[in-house]
Amino acid sequence: KYPRKSVDGRSKMDKYRIVQYPVTTESAMKKIEEINTLVFIVDMKASKQKIKDAVKQLYEVKCAKVNTLIRPDGKKKAYVRLTQDFDALDVANRIGII
Repeated sequence: KYPRKSVDGRSKMDKYRIVQYPVTTESAMKKIEEINTLVFIVDMKASKQKIKDAVKQLYEVKCAKVNTLIRPDGKKKAYVRLTQDFDALDVANRIGII
């Protein structure tokens, strides 16, 4: 039998599609300052592990854990807790949130 496709399809879920944009609300700023956590709106199909890898690649930080929730407007929000080695405030400044 011959292959049905000439080339394998590449993954459409790259790091830029997974992490869409950071949340800049007052409650998100409080999380950045107090509990070393960044808040992002992410793709609905992204898993916690994929979110963790994407944040690691985009911002050169290590994630301790990722919590996700689906908002009532249908978007997925991810709380990315950073390890003690990294400061969320510095990363937020680098991104341009603050």
